[in-house]
Amino acid sequence: MQLIDGRALSSKVLDRVSSQTQMLKKEKNITPGLAVVVVGDDPASHAYVSMKEKACKKAGFYSIVHKMPESISQDEIIEIIEMMNKNSHIHGILIQLPLPSHVDTNKILEVIDPKKDVDGFHAYNVGRMVTGLSSFVACTPLGVMKMFEEYDIDLQGKDVVVVGASNIVGKPMASLLLNANATVTVTHIHTKDLASHTSKADIVIVGVGVVGLIKENMIKEGAIVIDIGINRLEDGSLVGDVDFDKVAPKCSYITPVPGGVGPMTIAMLLENTLQATKQIKGNR
Repeated sequence: MQLIDGRALSSKVLDRVSSQTQMLKKEKNITPGLAVVVVGDDPASHAYVSMKEKACKKAGFYSIVHKMPESISQDEIIEIIEMMNKNSHIHGILIQLPLPSHVDTNKILEVIDPKKDVDGFHAYNVGRMVTGLSSFVACTPLGVMKMFEEYDIDLQGKDVVVVGASNIVGKPMASLLLNANATVTVTHIHTKDLASHTSKADIVIVGVGVVGLIKENMIKEGAIVIDIGINRLEDGSLVGDVDFDKVAPKCSYITPVPGGVGPMTIAMLLENTLQATKQIKGNR
């Protein structure tokens, strides 16, 4: 069993982003800019935003966070996004999800200029990603693909089960795997007998937020398990969706939680923002 070290890989990615950022500043006087919109007082959302701020600072990015009250109207959020679309110092715009129930998330995401959609959630980028064209890709699935690349895991012909069908993780993950010529099964909350699917898979990727969902009997010997889930227990510790201690001995590769996919998500966000900066400034 080999651990897939997301912290080490993310550090490698962030070092490269930082180096290229310094080069952009020195040669062209350009500083990548990332704007984050966070609505409400959800502790997890604010924790993620804080981590992104720190990563931006370390990489040499310009970053700004728009913190808004839970009661803010949808139109006011749209006004702020449109303002950032026009701001030449901002190259990436991120909406911290989830948004309050009175806000139409799809409407908000579609207001973002696709060239600044570094989270890869705009329908324009989703469509291009599905059809295999160049696009911004959702950061968590992109981070998983980088892990496969780093560890020389060949996806072609592999039987892969994705557990979870969200627009943020499950669906883009499945599309990227299909584009890599894997055979993909997508499962979700309504799937009957989940174990009948996962127990046959060469690779299982899970991200639904259910502690211990994937158990030892649901994984075959030698499988690769990617745990995207992140759950905080009553004692404050973080765990994934996989019963790690019992599942890990059966795996050829497995990601830990924490220290697996999580760090890669932020690394990919910064890499996407750097690419957006180059594309926007190049076009101009």
